[in-house]
Amino acid sequence: MVQYLPPEQTAQIERAYSYADLCHQGQTRKSGEPYIVHPLQTALFLADLRLDSDTIMAALLHDVAEDCGISIKELSDRFGPEVGKLVDGVTKLTRMDERLLVRPGKPGGGAVAAEPAHQLQAESLRKMLVAMAQDIRVVLIKLADRLHNMQTLDALAPEKRKRIAQETLDIYAPLAHRLGIWEIKWRLEDLSFRHLDEAQYREISRMLASRRVEREAYITQVSARLKEELDKFHLQADVTGRPKSIYSIARKMKKYATQGKELRDIYDLFALRVLVDNLGDCYKALGIVHQLWRPIPGQFDDYIATPKENLYQALHTTVYAEAGKPLEVQIKTTVMHQVAEYGVAAHWSYKEGRAGDQHFEQKMTWLRQLLDWQREAVGTDEFIESVKQDIFKDQVFVYTPKGHIVELTNGSTPVDFAYKIHTELGNRCSGAKVNGRLVALNTTLKNGDTVEILASKVERGPSPDWLNPDLGYVTSAGALQRVRQWFNRQARGANIQRGRDILRRELRRLSLILEDREILKLVRYDNMDEFLANLGSGGITESQVAQRLAEAGHGPEPAPMLPKLALPLSSPQSGVSVLGVGDLLTRMARCCNPIPGDPIVGFVTRARGVTVHKRDCPSLKNEDEPERMVQVAWGETQELYPVRVRMKSYDRVGLLQDITSRISGERVNISSFVTTEQEDGTVTIEFTLHTTGLDQVGKLFAKLEGVKGVTSVTRTRVNTPAAAGAGN
Repeated sequence: MVQYLPPEQTAQIERAYSYADLCHQGQTRKSGEPYIVHPLQTALFLADLRLDSDTIMAALLHDVAEDCGISIKELSDRFGPEVGKLVDGVTKLTRMDERLLVRPGKPGGGAVAAEPAHQLQAESLRKMLVAMAQDIRVVLIKLADRLHNMQTLDALAPEKRKRIAQETLDIYAPLAHRLGIWEIKWRLEDLSFRHLDEAQYREISRMLASRRVEREAYITQVSARLKEELDKFHLQADVTGRPKSIYSIARKMKKYATQGKELRDIYDLFALRVLVDNLGDCYKALGIVHQLWRPIPGQFDDYIATPKENLYQALHTTVYAEAGKPLEVQIKTTVMHQVAEYGVAAHWSYKEGRAGDQHFEQKMTWLRQLLDWQREAVGTDEFIESVKQDIFKDQVFVYTPKGHIVELTNGSTPVDFAYKIHTELGNRCSGAKVNGRLVALNTTLKNGDTVEILASKVERGPSPDWLNPDLGYVTSAGALQRVRQWFNRQARGANIQRGRDILRRELRRLSLILEDREILKLVRYDNMDEFLANLGSGGITESQVAQRLAEAGHGPEPAPMLPKLALPLSSPQSGVSVLGVGDLLTRMARCCNPIPGDPIVGFVTRARGVTVHKRDCPSLKNEDEPERMVQVAWGETQELYPVRVRMKSYDRVGLLQDITSRISGERVNISSFVTTEQEDGTVTIEFTLHTTGLDQVGKLFAKLEGVKGVTSVTRTRVNTPAAAGAGN
């Protein structure tokens, strides 16, 4: 602790230890050792992870409230409110553990014990996750507490040992995994496995011991061979053997047994870890490994490009190494390794001293915020909030009106909540209250919300709008599946008609004229009715259809030029790259006005660089200089592109206000706006929008079609005098 905490904080920790020792005086554990050993070991585990002083003190004091009768208020007065809050959180979780250990028919059982074990375990896990959302350090203390308890589990009766081991395997080890703390996760798994299946545990231990000399000699050989090869390419790297936990080997043996394989078929019994300085070196090392040894097909994973949910990043590959033995190689940077070993806890100890990969830097923004907090010795509010947001980026916990906790995916709505409770409740959902207030059904739920569903007396079924991802009513896969199942049960004719309406709308949006056979080829269906029924039931989404139709390469003839309209049809930057060429001036063709998502081709002009056209642009059909055509692709930068839109609607007061509010609500800029009144009481509105691409266009069209009185919304093409040649 002296190595990373300032002297004044070390003194506070020593004072907390003395107080805990005094409180536990005369108390012993089942093993016979003084009770103070347990909180001391818990604190030492957390000190190894270099946690803050409040957490270390709370670990030393975490049992005094429960076992010594010391109030939380007294702890807060002596050591500060943060320590008191942490001890209180750990105490509440400990009481839940005690409920799990009391079973019906056993001495000490009571009314509480009537709850089934699986329900209590689920409740314990949920309460722990809620505690994590409030302050992650509570669960870190609880994990360290459980780790020491598992190391001293032999002092308990066999039945009790198995029950605690199973709970650890079901709840605590997955929590350590979710937090990315591999060091605690594998220890908890191995200790639990030893008590749950001692015979297999000893068998695997003997097998590993018997092959230890052979394994270590082989790892030494391949490590030296790979290090020599990396040195040839002047790539600095640390190459070591990677240990394999006993429980993970047991799981693989079970999995392989179902596939008719034996232990020798497990690819990663022999494994290397390669640590390099930066992201670029990871991929360089991968190339060197594959050049040195032949990779095994299907055994490569890029967790750098697509990190795991607990932030784990590495390159995994398996090769046939020396003597033809399968060898797993994990390649990562030192930062990635620190996060892989200690997860959330790594953020207290690792201080980056070099400029790293930008993508990884963005992922680790909250890590740097945490380090800044520790260095500046400010309060813990910023730390708690930053960790909470990262750890729970894919989860949200809400309450039913009766106080039960419901776990949902982040971004869930009241509709997702209703289907999570029961399918029938989802089908009858007509409204919702969040924290006692009526809200829209596409309202995003937040941690701690209390949600009440207003249900109709009869099953009226979901709205077709719930299947439109642009409207945001349903975000979870489970709820989407149930909505689709409901529509699948409805009359086939109604689904076909609904699908036909959706198809017509998407064709209008994209200004496409396609025959049925062309559409079927694009959507990969053999029968139009089958396709329309699937589209109408939600089996294929509108966005998927729009994306496939956009690849058609066909379009209508240019729309006639609109009189007295001089609308801007260019953007500041194109966001287009010319393949095989360095930086080259590009501009959007005004004759066809392509936007990201459209198939495009480039035309080399004589004085203005490359003009980008849609592939089906009429200006290119009669081009007699094909050698001036070049391949282009949409670049990664997100730029704004103009789109001409034509709307038809019944005229009414407030129409323009409704339209502009929908457009501005999507953060889209209107660069020009023209209306033309018709004698039949309708109005034609034409305007140019600057959008980010087809995805935003599709979402915007869905909103505009919902405006009262609007009969059609289409994307148009303007034939201007400048469109006479391909160079425009």
